[in-house]
Amino acid sequence: MRKRADYQVRGPFRLRRRPEQRITLLGATMDLVKPEEMLHFARGCVAARAKAIVANHNLHSLYLSRRNPQMAALYERADVVEVDSLPLTLWARWIYGRSRRFHRCTYMDFRTLFWHWAQADGWRVYYLGGKPGIVDSARQALHARWPGPVIGGRDGFFEWDGAQEDAVLADIAAFQPDVLMVGMGMPRQEAWIERCYDRLPDCVILPVGAAFDYEAGVIRTPPSWTGRMGLEGLYRLLCEPRRMFARYVLEPWALVGPALRDVATRNALRRRHAPTPYARTALK
Repeated sequence: MRKRADYQVRGPFRLRRRPEQRITLLGATMDLVKPEEMLHFARGCVAARAKAIVANHNLHSLYLSRRNPQMAALYERADVVEVDSLPLTLWARWIYGRSRRFHRCTYMDFRTLFWHWAQADGWRVYYLGGKPGIVDSARQALHARWPGPVIGGRDGFFEWDGAQEDAVLADIAAFQPDVLMVGMGMPRQEAWIERCYDRLPDCVILPVGAAFDYEAGVIRTPPSWTGRMGLEGLYRLLCEPRRMFARYVLEPWALVGPALRDVATRNALRRRHAPTPYARTALK
């Protein structure tokens, strides 16, 4: 792929996923995919007008999905489940020995390449989420850099299971998106996608949290180096200690049990692949 100053494909990537890329970590199924691999999959789905869900797991989602049945069902339905956390990729490497830092796959990781491909292919992108006015502000900021994609959407404040939700679904269907981004925060966005899945059009569905809040500039974007070093959570905790304390300090303790089971898996794998000792010949 030809490189431009505003993005760079990070080396070669697989065009097809392999079975060993799907792992079970902390009791959940995830896919060890680079951002480029995930976007290649999404691009193929857009071209085929196929319906697909690309979800993501981090420590917060692992905690919530154990308590929210609709969220858990969404992960069971998802076609790809990204690893949205550097600590998780490092934990996967320690357990299985084959994960790498480049397997962290978040919106901030694939953002530039996503919008480059959206411009190149003329994608129609619908964003559902945020406060009123966020979509308009984000659209202006995105079109200043990538004028090609058709961007639509609306805020995420509406009543479920009623006329307001019906109007939202009708608006999405009328827009005919190639990609539907749902940014209502966890677990609301996953639960809504799951309950409305059958009423959504054939497109790639991405739960993306506060993606457009970042694009609109209403939330401070963590420096890129914090993600590369696994310090993004600490950065957010220092910026918003009251809101983030439970997420980053208390919730991980609920995963101690699944972590111990992972350690047992690692030990079993090591025993299975341990070299067989040579038989000793008795001296005569």
